[in-house]
Amino acid sequence: MEHAREDRPPDLVAALARARTPERPGPGTRAGGAVRAWPGPPTAFPETGPEELDVQDLLRLSLAASDGSGRLRPAPSAGALHPVDTELTVGAGCSLPPGRYGYDPLRHRVHRLGRQPDGTPPGVTARLSVTARRTVSHYGHRARPLLLLDTGHAAAALYLAARALGVSEPDVRLDGRAESPLAAVHIPPPGRRGPVHPAGSARVPEPSVGRPVPAELLARRSASPPLPGAPSLDALLAVLTTAARAGAGDLRWCAAVGPPRPGLVEPAADGATLRRYAAGEARPTLAAWAAGQAWIADAGAVLLGVGCPADADAPHIRRAHLRAGFAVHLAHVTARRHGLAARPVGSWQQADLGAALGAAPGRDWVVHALVLGTRHADEENTP
Repeated sequence: MEHAREDRPPDLVAALARARTPERPGPGTRAGGAVRAWPGPPTAFPETGPEELDVQDLLRLSLAASDGSGRLRPAPSAGALHPVDTELTVGAGCSLPPGRYGYDPLRHRVHRLGRQPDGTPPGVTARLSVTARRTVSHYGHRARPLLLLDTGHAAAALYLAARALGVSEPDVRLDGRAESPLAAVHIPPPGRRGPVHPAGSARVPEPSVGRPVPAELLARRSASPPLPGAPSLDALLAVLTTAARAGAGDLRWCAAVGPPRPGLVEPAADGATLRRYAAGEARPTLAAWAAGQAWIADAGAVLLGVGCPADADAPHIRRAHLRAGFAVHLAHVTARRHGLAARPVGSWQQADLGAALGAAPGRDWVVHALVLGTRHADEENTP
């Protein structure tokens, strides 16, 4: 019972305000189990029949750990702590029989929890919640935004895995309205359309990243710093465009670049070029804001998702951070396709970019980032 308080969401507005201050986390605490302890024995994955969604492959390409420690997974996580828990509701047209299941990503197996609710659509719905103490154990009061970003990354990993398996319309819900589950991804069987949602439904629009292949998803990893070397303008535009489309308009997306013309750039109105909207070297300041990660000052470029004002309410905070994690994850895949090394950075303190540029304070905070560098020919493709 000693961890019950840590998993009960505090006032999110106050938690984010504190996470943005320079206050340092206190001593580490116990993280508890690396995965949620689902009840009952594991259920074997059956063989996948014709025109069925292969749930085992979906999870292998999105959430499963690939090493004994559980650190290496297709979805990145702050501190490799992986707080996101996944509950599956399975309908018709799947390799698993209909029902509710809990997923164990370390052992890549599921535990049957009960019957599926009435009206469950064909396919599988992954509902994502968090065990907060895993991240709190290391990041303390800075954990709350990181939990939301991690959940957005997990949703994006499921989305990409579904696309790799031939699903054309995964439905990603990151509306921020609920504390648990924080997000849901519905994946219909291949060849079928998902359920029709009412107008105004707060979903993420279809990002234009192209269909990935399984090997591409399994190879993606956060590159180890340093990440020097400026990306080409074409590559930087592609990464920025992916993030802006995937982020659904909640944040402004820009990139900090260095010499010969240091400053901040963003896609121009025509979508085909970059425009420079602020001059000056921003990377050393970003390094100081990112929990003092000095290597960022010499990185090739830094993609930034900016917004989530100080007066945002809890649903707005959840939505902005969930969609930021989703967008950075897809931008990471685009970066790799352009031969770049990339590393997400989610912990930001005093990072009021708008105020630093002379705008009103408290409006345009750095929410999430993707640090970019070139990958040299003599380097391995996986960090």
